[in-house]
Amino acid sequence: MKTFAEFGLEPKVLQAITELGFEESTPIQDKAIPVAMSGKDMIGQAQTGTGKTAAFGIPLINKIPVTEDRIVALIMTPTRELAIQVADEIGKLTRFKGLRSLPIYGGQEIGRQIRALKKRPQIIIGTPGRLLDHINRKTIKLEDVKTVVLDEADEMLDMGFMEDIQSILKLVPEERQTLLFSATMPANIQKLAQQFLKEPEQVSVIPKQVTAPSIEQAYIEVHERQKFEALSRLLDMESPELAIIFGRTKRRVDELSEALQKRGYSADGLHGDLSQNQRDNVMRKFRDGSIDVLVATDVAARGLDVSGVTHVINFDLPQDPESYVHRIGRTGRAGKEGKAWTFVSPREIDHLHFIERITRQRMSRKPLPSIAEAIEGKQRVTAERIIEIVQNEESSEYKALSIQLLEQYDSVQLLAACMKMLTGEKKDVTIELTPEEPIRAKKRRPDIRSNGRPFNRSGGGGYRGGGGRSGGGYRGGNDNNRSGGGYRGGGRSGGSGSGSSGYGYKRSEEGRSDRRPRGSGSSGGYSNNE
Repeated sequence: MKTFAEFGLEPKVLQAITELGFEESTPIQDKAIPVAMSGKDMIGQAQTGTGKTAAFGIPLINKIPVTEDRIVALIMTPTRELAIQVADEIGKLTRFKGLRSLPIYGGQEIGRQIRALKKRPQIIIGTPGRLLDHINRKTIKLEDVKTVVLDEADEMLDMGFMEDIQSILKLVPEERQTLLFSATMPANIQKLAQQFLKEPEQVSVIPKQVTAPSIEQAYIEVHERQKFEALSRLLDMESPELAIIFGRTKRRVDELSEALQKRGYSADGLHGDLSQNQRDNVMRKFRDGSIDVLVATDVAARGLDVSGVTHVINFDLPQDPESYVHRIGRTGRAGKEGKAWTFVSPREIDHLHFIERITRQRMSRKPLPSIAEAIEGKQRVTAERIIEIVQNEESSEYKALSIQLLEQYDSVQLLAACMKMLTGEKKDVTIELTPEEPIRAKKRRPDIRSNGRPFNRSGGGGYRGGGGRSGGGYRGGNDNNRSGGGYRGGGRSGGSGSGSSGYGYKRSEEGRSDRRPRGSGSSGGYSNNE
């Protein structure tokens, strides 16, 4: 993999990537960004969740001049959730360059979108149905578009959008760059590519599979603000000989390693901003056992090979399955057993299941370790250390004093006092970590026309069901998609229309407390609020 600095990007684009905390490209980004920057048409085969948005978004943003005031880039997605998420990521990547992007999707008042279009965005991200609405109203014109991206093309065709996509692409100038991304390559995708792409270069990423049966994999569902408390308890309960903790960003690694040191753990951090001397020093301490916890980013751990690593802890969920495989492969080496623990916030459960599906490995769900389990773990390790010293007869010089103490005090009380002293107590410090945004899996929901009806050609109401145009007719039987929790959703559960299942249309039940810069543990010791 490459670092983003190696792609020759504009400083302001690189600055935005750095601010997001990304250091190393994912496999699809590594292959797709150079092709996209060359101006060639491209077919990219990759699963959702592998970093596709940045794979086409970074080169797109890099080449659009900030002085441009026309729509020069069009990104089509199958659902409004995807349109919103792609627009959100494009917005973060354009933070310093200052380009304007706008999501266009069904379910939102069309008048609001028309007003937003008057601000002259350069990038439009939209669903085919609503895009055609605007084209027919002449509120969106495509004669200046120079780049078209078809994101999750197989999903769009499954939802019956082939004719709409063809109609839209015929309105775009032939002299353009077209980038098509799809998880699968059925015949209809190949037909679409032959019709609208010119000598495309094909890029494919086949996810690796976990081939480490000696690694025990588990996850703990925990809110962002409780992660550090969970980590403290887990480290005490498991008492790893050597552990690597993975954070998503350099800021996270710095804050986490400092917090662990304050709580009394022998830890240090490793990330791309350290000099070679600093990196070598940290690794020397980790290898010789001066520290037993290494906190690292993915790029810093690239090529890391340290024997004896017993635990890998994903403090932050990785953004793609390949990174997960790479991370947990740091343990369970040379036939030895290893453990991989992953912290997952409630909003990241879908992404975790996606990783399980791609790697074909199941992670067992474990509860948050209790205070009693953490204390018991520390005491167990202390007892093992005492027994080891006794067996190795390394305490002969202390025998005379021990005899005197035994004459004055009860032997059980003396040993308990020794264990308490050796076990140590948590330092009384308040820990606050800057919250990281959760990684969300992309949800599916049919597109909705400006008349409020879903664009759904399936017969039975669901976008895949019913056999094409049969049954309920052209727009499908279930024309308002209000099953379950309703269109806007009142709760976290319900049927396909549940507005806030996961993160929903209104995002009213997202668990906003995760976004607040609150403390992530107790002030010293263990927190009892589980």
